[in-house]
Amino acid sequence: MRDRRFTRIAALKSTAAFRDYVASLGIDLQIDDNIETENSPLATPLQLGERTIGNRWAVHPMEGWDGTTNGGTSEPMVRRWERFGLSGAKLIWGGEAMAVREDGRANPNQLIISEPNEAGIATLREALLSRHKERYDSTNDLVLGFQLTHSGRFCRPYDKATLVPRIAYRHPILDGKFGIDSDDCVLSDDEIKALIDAYIEGARVAERIGADFVDIKHCHGYLLHEFLGARTRPGPYGGSFENRTRILREITAGIRAEAPSLQIGVRLSAFDFVPFKPDPELSSDKGLGPGIPEPFAHCVPYDFAFGVNRENPTEYDLSETTQFLELLQSLDIRLVNLSAGSPYYNPHIQRPALFPPSDGYQPCEDPLVGVARQINAVKAIKQQFPELIIVGTGYSYLQEYLPHVAQHYVREGAVDSIGLGRMVLTYPEILVQAIAGETLEKKRICRTFSDCTTAPRNGMRSGCYPLDEYYKDTPENKVLKDIKKRI
Repeated sequence: MRDRRFTRIAALKSTAAFRDYVASLGIDLQIDDNIETENSPLATPLQLGERTIGNRWAVHPMEGWDGTTNGGTSEPMVRRWERFGLSGAKLIWGGEAMAVREDGRANPNQLIISEPNEAGIATLREALLSRHKERYDSTNDLVLGFQLTHSGRFCRPYDKATLVPRIAYRHPILDGKFGIDSDDCVLSDDEIKALIDAYIEGARVAERIGADFVDIKHCHGYLLHEFLGARTRPGPYGGSFENRTRILREITAGIRAEAPSLQIGVRLSAFDFVPFKPDPELSSDKGLGPGIPEPFAHCVPYDFAFGVNRENPTEYDLSETTQFLELLQSLDIRLVNLSAGSPYYNPHIQRPALFPPSDGYQPCEDPLVGVARQINAVKAIKQQFPELIIVGTGYSYLQEYLPHVAQHYVREGAVDSIGLGRMVLTYPEILVQAIAGETLEKKRICRTFSDCTTAPRNGMRSGCYPLDEYYKDTPENKVLKDIKKRI
């Protein structure tokens, strides 16, 4: 079912070929021909208050669906954090997505940041720092944060197959898509106040463990991201922009009062689209069809998302995004990690990939279009907010040409740091080799096969089953292969 017009990155044999292909797509995506090994833009430090971030690489937070059922740590989790340290990235953004309480987990094996799990999380931090120091001699220029989250609409805290959603407001498309048919799961104002306390308590734990910052997660359709689109919610936490950001302001004030040594960051979906689905006319038992928007004419103006064109929700609108970033500046929050959309309902704008996860759809556009969309949105935002430290997302699909594109946009001041996710788990040396101008090892480069998403969507641990020997020899790999044949 895949549109064969989409050329694979591995088939482009030079930066000139990459540039020509980008031109044929009619998109704005720039690339450097050569990697600068002396005074590399990618090796330039950043200053965050009194702390130095030693280079321009960041590691995104990522769940493994592999903790204990009481929200504790595990051996695969320690391995993951060791690889964060080995990567050489000097900004570790969150490590894991850490639920602030049990009912907010996206899966029954998600890490919970709480006093009972404090010692285990401290072990993760020490494993990361130890491996980083072992490889790079010092951790003085390494900045490490913990991501605080509640999964909201996508909570599966007790059973991998069963959603137990807690939502900000009723959604005319997502409610039907995910089986919500009553108001019972809408959080009350009193429940929100208790949730704010849970975020603050999570920050206290992070401070005691020794985190440099906490990320108040506002991305990917999870709860605080959903609050940004809660225009139809009545009361103090919905409706106006001021009300929709009240939860952020109250969490921030609490953290500043109770955990004053911590910096605060925000990972934000800077824009969103209407949910997508596989085209039913082009789907069959032989595979998924390409993505098309869910019918939305009945809910225009579209008042159910953040950073979207309300008259045409297949386009973004950064006006409220700009307003939100102005708020962050006023709160003295300088660390911002920009993503887009949600992996649950429009993954092609969130994580451009040629191969879909099992609950997704075939690409509806060349994935490079999605990469360029994110990069250019970040560039526009960075031009407006030069004082913010902005991490960019969506670079993994660039594969061999990731260093060349990353170098261009960092050098031009269009982004401060390049964030990568699971690529660093199978190939932690990629960042150091990229800065050194070394030829990348093609067999270890992520080709966006989406196994790391398909596995947890089907109740298994997340990992790179095609490339990482740690996962390749597991029984889950055979199950995945059978699932992928159906996609």
